[in-house]
Amino acid sequence: MASALVTDIKARVDRLEIAFNRDGYDKFGTSKKHLAIFFTALGWLYRSYFRVKVTGIEHVPKRGRAMLVGNHSGGYAVDGAMVLASALLDMEPPRLAHGMAEKFLNAMPVASLWTNRVGQLTGLPEHAVQLLEDERLLMVFPEGARGTAKLYKERWSLVGFGQGFVRLALQTKTPIVPLAFIGGGDVMPTVMNLYKLGKLLGAPYIPLTPYLLPVPLPRPCEIIYGEPMRLPGTGNEDDEHIEKLVAQVKERVHELMDEGRRRRGERP
Repeated sequence: MASALVTDIKARVDRLEIAFNRDGYDKFGTSKKHLAIFFTALGWLYRSYFRVKVTGIEHVPKRGRAMLVGNHSGGYAVDGAMVLASALLDMEPPRLAHGMAEKFLNAMPVASLWTNRVGQLTGLPEHAVQLLEDERLLMVFPEGARGTAKLYKERWSLVGFGQGFVRLALQTKTPIVPLAFIGGGDVMPTVMNLYKLGKLLGAPYIPLTPYLLPVPLPRPCEIIYGEPMRLPGTGNEDDEHIEKLVAQVKERVHELMDEGRRRRGERP
């Protein structure tokens, strides 16, 4: 099974509709070799450990720019990793989604190199614009680190969404594909966040679980994609107008979360 996964991942990376040079790099520094290694690990987590179920992936454009916008949870960016895996493993043709890596990763030499080699660029507005103008998929979690820091009891909630992603979508005329990641709170049932320890280690925080270690559990997860949202505007509108559009996207994400909650039979 492992060899079949490796073969499938390599074939899918080879089929990515990205202009790699003869050395296997694209214009952003993404490496085919690193992608194959990275997605082999993610593929095992996706298929076997978290047993991710995907609904509505047909809403993600097969080609061209789009922004995948969803809820954040689970202590670490397990949700982001699984969204990346869904685009490569469950789309035809396979696509590489790009995330905006947390800036603290740049302080870690190995992590900084690997995030870049697998297509995850530092979270700067200019990087996001460059990716979208190159007709790529951009993955955005508007809750930021506050989302992954949610405690287990808060796993079905959403904290504030920033405005930047909506302005970016309008400025680049990019459709937004809302998504809900279901199960992040069960994967990492956080009861407390250790912010001082995280600061010492160069991270925003370290999640504390009932079993103490911040190790994700093998719980089933689901990704639900909604229909693309094409918001009107240029991105130069005042904050009040942009905030109304942000609220529309946030509400749609919450509706998808509620859909996943009902499927699991959990009470509001």
